[in-house]
Amino acid sequence: MVELIQGWGDAQLAVHRLGAGRPVLLLHGLFSSAEVNWIKFGHAKRLADAGFQAIMPDLRAHGVSEAPQAPEAYPRDVLVADVLALADALGLEPGAFDLVGFSLGARTSVQAVLAGLVPRRLVLGGMGLEGLGEWQRRSAFFVDAIDRFDEIRSTDDPAYLAKSFMRTMKIDRPAARMLLHSVHDVPTGALARITMPTLVVCGAEDNDNGSAAALAAALPDADYVQVPGTHMSSATEAAFGEAIMQFLGG
Repeated sequence: MVELIQGWGDAQLAVHRLGAGRPVLLLHGLFSSAEVNWIKFGHAKRLADAGFQAIMPDLRAHGVSEAPQAPEAYPRDVLVADVLALADALGLEPGAFDLVGFSLGARTSVQAVLAGLVPRRLVLGGMGLEGLGEWQRRSAFFVDAIDRFDEIRSTDDPAYLAKSFMRTMKIDRPAARMLLHSVHDVPTGALARITMPTLVVCGAEDNDNGSAAALAAALPDADYVQVPGTHMSSATEAAFGEAIMQFLGG
């Protein structure tokens, strides 16, 4: 089931749902979608089969959600504002739902908790300590890929995979560029405020966002689980979904 729910401002966000039971809000990664990160490889079905309700928004400027063209539609940390608006619209009560994010979704989950969202349990996928605190460096890579999109032709170009994924996902590049600039760093010291049980799950070959083990160590109550894969492939692995389901079922 897919419905449109208003995020921050007047942006319409597509929200996919599967299953019934305790809600799990799942936030996908950069240039991805709910379909690609959570539905296509069976993670949402695994949660639904285990008695959860998977609630999966397409983030602003992603999937089939709206991609506003006005710069004012991308204030600082607008994704966090969207998540808070969705949680309110969906009636997600403090401590009565779980929150899962992958990559950009993990970063957004951390920021949403710091902004006052209170999930029962938190899962951060494909994220390391440096990825939270050094976003400007990471963001610059993707902004460059957007700016050079038509010039990137060689597979030797570090931005080739990013271009290919944007093209496959039909990303609205001007909107994505504004969105990238709206995201800001998370101070390492702020992580002490994330006190709910947390799972950090990351691919064995995924170093894109720094050390996942270091992120787990920096959180007050976190476990670290390694699954097969790179940053792109780890979220396609059955072990990724299984780790999430086992943690949330605990």
